[in-house]
Amino acid sequence: MTEAAPDMSVAPVKARTDRLQAGLKARYARERRFKLYGVMAIAVAVGFLLLLLGRIIEQGHTAFYAHELTIPVYMDPARIDRTYPQGTNFQLLVAEQQLARFGITDDAQGTQATAMRTLLSSELKFRAAAMIRENPALIGQTVPVTAPVSDEADLYYKGEITAETPSDQRRVSDQQMAWLDQLKSDGAVQAKFNSALFQNGDSTEPEQAGVLGAVVGSALMLLVTALIAIPIGVGAAVYLEEFSPRNRLTDLIEVNINNLAAVPSIVYGLLGVALFINWMNLPRSSPLVGGLVLALMALPTIIIATRSSLKAVPPSIREAALAMGASKTQTVFQHVLPLAMPGVMTGTIISMAHALGETAPLLLIGMVSFVPGIPGGLTEPTGALPSLVYIWENASERAFHERTAAAILVLLAFMIVMNAAAILLRRRFERRW
Repeated sequence: MTEAAPDMSVAPVKARTDRLQAGLKARYARERRFKLYGVMAIAVAVGFLLLLLGRIIEQGHTAFYAHELTIPVYMDPARIDRTYPQGTNFQLLVAEQQLARFGITDDAQGTQATAMRTLLSSELKFRAAAMIRENPALIGQTVPVTAPVSDEADLYYKGEITAETPSDQRRVSDQQMAWLDQLKSDGAVQAKFNSALFQNGDSTEPEQAGVLGAVVGSALMLLVTALIAIPIGVGAAVYLEEFSPRNRLTDLIEVNINNLAAVPSIVYGLLGVALFINWMNLPRSSPLVGGLVLALMALPTIIIATRSSLKAVPPSIREAALAMGASKTQTVFQHVLPLAMPGVMTGTIISMAHALGETAPLLLIGMVSFVPGIPGGLTEPTGALPSLVYIWENASERAFHERTAAAILVLLAFMIVMNAAAILLRRRFERRW
């Protein structure tokens, strides 16, 4: 009887199986490593974002509250003009009376009164004058007057300035610190929400500076930008993608649009100065000029995003509409464009957010100037949130630095609200179509 020959094909099959399994393990390992790298990249990005936001909040949260001083003031008839109360030096009047309460005798030059007066904001004289103007019967009486303290005194109460701070880095003397401590121990100083930050325009005095003028200016500029850039940008994209012939001219236009999207923003600022201010004689530092410049800058982004959205619409939509007898215009505006609208809205959101944060073109058209009031129209001088951040960060007073971070937080909140509104509008289009 012959013995059965061994099956020599088992070993090669087993070897191939082992190689396949080893390859699968290596492939799965590479996939796990790739996922891990992706998670690590997201974690690093989120970490940097949280670090940035945390640093801004840490520096700017103190600007949202301020210290106010409430002290009794004798409205001296010998020093207050009943017909013109705003001409009275209420700061000096209050300083002298407060020194008397502390039992301090001033010299002939009024050195102590001057030192005390620097702890009081100039807002005190406006509030006291308003009280006399509204009720002249207060003259000769002692009434409580509430006003913010000066910026340096406010920083001392917030712990930004201490006795250990070198004297060349602070404008509050040790004696003034003792006075501030006495006022706080007497209950005359309270920390309150800094409503002036949201109710006032820019000011040379940090304790009175606010962002309202810049917020209104930014809103007016974005309104001009949206009214100009969105219709022109979407219309140009629809024509180039759906109606224009394919020739060298349209190819040249497309290349230039792509190049314009990469042009530095400061170039648009130079163009705005030359075109809108020097040639068209439009008012400098106005929301109208700022909106026109930002509209020029936003147009390439809107056109490119709109064309990409139109390309993403399946050709079968166009073919079905044309087959049912619709014209080219009806096909584009009743079928293709509504389906592309979510992508169009995304491009619009990106362009508007980019325009909101631009600083360089605004500086060139004059929005770096000091504008204390609130703009009442498109042609009045105004500031903007990015330029206000630039101005405050370069200010010499330390109190402006915390307000710089607060203005950045307001700018971020403005951008989040604007983007949220645009996203909700985009979702309405998505649900509708």
